[in-house]
Amino acid sequence: MHYLKDWTEPLAELRRVLKPGGRLILSLNHPFVYTALNPDGKYFDLAEFSFNAEHAGRTVTYTIWHRPIQAMSDAFTTAGFRITAITEPPISPNTPAALRPKDVEHPARFISFIFFTLEAC
Repeated sequence: MHYLKDWTEPLAELRRVLKPGGRLILSLNHPFVYTALNPDGKYFDLAEFSFNAEHAGRTVTYTIWHRPIQAMSDAFTTAGFRITAITEPPISPNTPAALRPKDVEHPARFISFIFFTLEAC
C-alpha cells in the first residue's frame, strides 16, 4: 500500500471481498522512516519519497508514499474497516548480529515497519 498515492480503490476492493468480521493484516513503512530519511520532511504531509537500499550486492531504489498514522487510520475506517491492532514488532531474538541494524542504540528494536490488523465491518 505504501507504494500507492491513493488508497481509496484498493481498500474498497479489499473490503468488498472480505466477509464481515474478515481480517486484513497490513505491513507498511512506519511513518517515522520518512522524517528519519528526510530531516526537512513534514510528518503530517502526504509526500512521495525515494531511498536506496542494498540487496545481494545491488542497489535498489524504492519510491513510496509517506502518510501520517492519522491519514492511514482515516483511510481504513472510510473503507469500512475497524482497526483491531497496531504493532511495531521487535527483531526476532534469533536474528544473527550481522543482520541487525548497525549504529542503533537498541539493536533489538528499531522503527521500520508498522503492522495494522483490520476487521471488515
